[in-house]
Amino acid sequence: MHSIETMSYTVAIVGRPNVGKSTLFNRLIGARQAIVDNTSGVTRDRQYGMVEWGGKEFNIVDTGGFVPRPSDVFEKEIKEQVKIAIEESSLIIFLLDVTVGITDLELEMAKMLRKANKEVLVVINKVDNSSRLYDVNEFYSLGFEAYFPISAISGSGTGELLDAITERMPEQLEKETEPELPRVAIVGRPNVGKSSLLNALVGEPRQIVTEIAGTTRDSVHTRYNLFNKDLLLIDTAGIRKKHKVINHLEFYSVIRAIRAIDESDVCVLVIDAAQGMEAQDVKIFSTAVRKKKGIVIAVNKWDLIEEKSSRSVSEYVEEIKEKIAPFTDVPVIFISALTKQRIHKLIETTLQVHKNLHAQIPTSTLNEVIQQAVQKYPPPAERGRLIKIKYATQVKTRNPAFAFFCNYPKSVKAPYRNYLENEIRRHFDFKGVPLTLVFKEK
Repeated sequence: MHSIETMSYTVAIVGRPNVGKSTLFNRLIGARQAIVDNTSGVTRDRQYGMVEWGGKEFNIVDTGGFVPRPSDVFEKEIKEQVKIAIEESSLIIFLLDVTVGITDLELEMAKMLRKANKEVLVVINKVDNSSRLYDVNEFYSLGFEAYFPISAISGSGTGELLDAITERMPEQLEKETEPELPRVAIVGRPNVGKSSLLNALVGEPRQIVTEIAGTTRDSVHTRYNLFNKDLLLIDTAGIRKKHKVINHLEFYSVIRAIRAIDESDVCVLVIDAAQGMEAQDVKIFSTAVRKKKGIVIAVNKWDLIEEKSSRSVSEYVEEIKEKIAPFTDVPVIFISALTKQRIHKLIETTLQVHKNLHAQIPTSTLNEVIQQAVQKYPPPAERGRLIKIKYATQVKTRNPAFAFFCNYPKSVKAPYRNYLENEIRRHFDFKGVPLTLVFKEK
């Protein structure tokens, strides 16, 4: 059987503090996601995002500034993050400042990058006039192959940089694979019980477990075939086996989680019942939503707080949904990997979400629902224009997407889009699945 191999390509931006890494990151992802400040060392943890260019997608990571001999705790953290980014990335952007030139820090960093055996693009920032373009020649002495003068603030030169990145990305290849089983990634922060959950699932008697080498470095797919349930589990808990990560598990978990999400159909986001849905959990959840993956939230270690907690299950679920809004149509399962409480329900729910991910709604059935919704609550007029939605159809894509044909598609605002999405969810089972709504002119 042939299938398209899922690629996960990660680009890391590294460099000393205050050369414009966060500004370039924001420019490439097209949003002001990272904090930009002139104070050295503002980016102390890694920001990550997704870039689309020329029909290709890749992950991008903005690291903290590199300081080779850290004098304080923040500089030490930054150094470790850069090491991690170098180790985990597919390609590295080495960012420098044309107005400062090459410093001793950057000479030392260049040595690290040459030893890394990774492809490096040297990007010289703040080249925003012709006189600074002449100053770029100095940087060729670093001894790398590819150099790109840019201005991250204005965007000058970033198109050529993106072209160079996508040209270096491997093509997706057809290859022989196992049958098209659901691919389920177990993701979450460190120490929430991902390893325990995997062990509880595959440690059952009478199971058939086959180790299949992952398509991405350091990931392992485990075949789960038990109780008439057949799927591939993508394990990201192996980050615990990495050396020198005792204080930096959080940093490793970001890139590993992104890779696992890329490879998966459905993500099981494991959170700690005692800690609740924290900021890092929300980031991983949001990444899965952006990548249009099915999602199930597993609240682990529930047995430890079930009797002690004054909160009911419904109250706990509401707290989670407040943090993950606006996409709240997500199953939440309360489990214990230790006692194996509800782990079979977790598998059943995950497979149902996978089924929802591939659900196809007949056009006639869909239009009955949409026309009733439109009659009940017509689209608000825009500048005196009456918006008429003629019909809708489900687009044949990997993930559920719906095209609405109307006379003024650009005038359909977010609240009404949300209303139509909610109506679709109310009539059809898309629980755990992000939906895409597209409005086109009839």
